[in-house]
Amino acid sequence: MTEDFRHTAGCNMKALIKRAGNKPISDSELSKYLDKTLSRFTAGKKVQKILIVPPDFTRFYSMSGKITSMLYAKLKDSCTVDILPALGTHMPMTEKELNDMFEGIPHDRFFVHDWKNDVVKIGEVPKEFVNEVSEGLVNEKMDVEVNKMFLDKTYDLIISVGQVVPHEVVGMANYTKNIVVGIGGNNMINKSHMLGAFYGMERMMGRDHSPVRKVFDYAQEKYLSSFPLFYILTVTTQNGPSADIHALYAGNGRDAFEAGVKDSLEKNFTFLDEEPEKIVVYLDEREFKTTWVGNKAIYRTRMAIAEGGELIILAPEVKRFGEDDENDRLIRKYGYIGRENILKKVDENDDLKNNLSVAAHIIHGSSDGKFNISYAVRHMTKEEIEKANFKYLDYDETVKKYDPAKLKDGFNYVDGEKIFYISNPALGLWSSRKKFEEQ
Repeated sequence: MTEDFRHTAGCNMKALIKRAGNKPISDSELSKYLDKTLSRFTAGKKVQKILIVPPDFTRFYSMSGKITSMLYAKLKDSCTVDILPALGTHMPMTEKELNDMFEGIPHDRFFVHDWKNDVVKIGEVPKEFVNEVSEGLVNEKMDVEVNKMFLDKTYDLIISVGQVVPHEVVGMANYTKNIVVGIGGNNMINKSHMLGAFYGMERMMGRDHSPVRKVFDYAQEKYLSSFPLFYILTVTTQNGPSADIHALYAGNGRDAFEAGVKDSLEKNFTFLDEEPEKIVVYLDEREFKTTWVGNKAIYRTRMAIAEGGELIILAPEVKRFGEDDENDRLIRKYGYIGRENILKKVDENDDLKNNLSVAAHIIHGSSDGKFNISYAVRHMTKEEIEKANFKYLDYDETVKKYDPAKLKDGFNYVDGEKIFYISNPALGLWSSRKKFEEQ
């Protein structure tokens, strides 16, 4: 007998969308929007307990932290508010990160997602469906698993908060991904990442209806739509140490996400008519502590850089490869050795077969000989970096030439050399127009 996890939920409501005018959305406008959103999604309900699922600190510039803090302030006096950051495979947030991202929320309201031990299977995406959407590349079912807190029927409302932005695994981030990956389990995380790697991230990044997104849509329609779940989504761009919110979307159906996709492609996608010979990317020291997250510098620029070019990654606080110990060990063992090599290793080694998300990450973080990758670090050794198949640079020496404080986003001249600079790879996608159209 299959356990019934369903809640009683209403039908899809039309998305509530707010776009900025000439200026980014202000805190006052955001607060009024959240009031309207809560009014709509709590209408006719007695709300006593709410679960909020925001991203972790690696999505600091999504402004999900500010939204979560505002929601908490509005709700804390009338109901119980629990917060479950969508860690996926990432490390738990530190106290400082909680303070910096979620201002004013007591730490005892936060819970830590464990993607290996805290999940429950609520359904599966059949292998026939996966085979169809992957064009025959993958013929395995995928389990839909969620954190056990998501299944707690005492929650009258579940609010998933996140940012729509180009993404290497699914094409465009957020919406259902925040649930089935962010607070999901090993099976979906591993297999969805590998599905994306098999299909090819260049074919997916910046596009909505990828094979991975279709798998997530299946999970939403078949298993998540019966829960009292709705989404609040943002489109943002960085503005110094913070970010500007350009649009907000709330809904429990796909229309909110689709509107976000359209706007994100205008705000977060940069087409280049010239392929840079050298790209320099800075990894914010608060946001990027591992290559697992920091390799966004590679994913998001690989369709922009010239053949044989050089990517220099300025990584002042990157200290390790993986976000957890096992992933870190596997990356150290195999290195970023390219698509064909790692697929061969998967066939030959059970440790990779059982950790397909690592294999996918290695594919995503490899240049496959098309360009050179140099990591400029403070906290890792030359031996560690080179063993992982990157070139090593000393951070403090490198920034004497490529100083983030002096560079501006876009093309710069440094000692007569033309380079392209990116201050935060997490907030966009860069591609030559030709390469994007060829996919």
